[in-house]
Amino acid sequence: MTPLPVSIAAAVASFLLLVVVFELIRSRRLRERYALLWLLTGVVLLALSLWRGGLNTIAGWFGVETYPPAILGAIGALFILVVLLHYSTVISRLSDQNTILAQRLALLEQRLREG
Repeated sequence: MTPLPVSIAAAVASFLLLVVVFELIRSRRLRERYALLWLLTGVVLLALSLWRGGLNTIAGWFGVETYPPAILGAIGALFILVVLLHYSTVISRLSDQNTILAQRLALLEQRLREG
């Protein structure tokens, strides 16, 4: 069974993650579409932290019998990997767009010099 202090600490950390994400959205430092994965991560971790029986059940599905809260770390790491993959695709797309814009700017500068 998940120890109560571990569940409380995980719930507090998950709640703080949600508060930070909402504050970043409110202050317009994080756009809503990019915040969805962070919000999902916080909600899932908070739910698993508070639902101790569910956490133990999920840990049993994966064969983690000695310390079920280890699943919280694994789920958190999985979500972080998903967020990193998402941001990598966004950065790749922005890099491609930046190259196209630089090429268009060079063509416009060339036309200005010629004409």
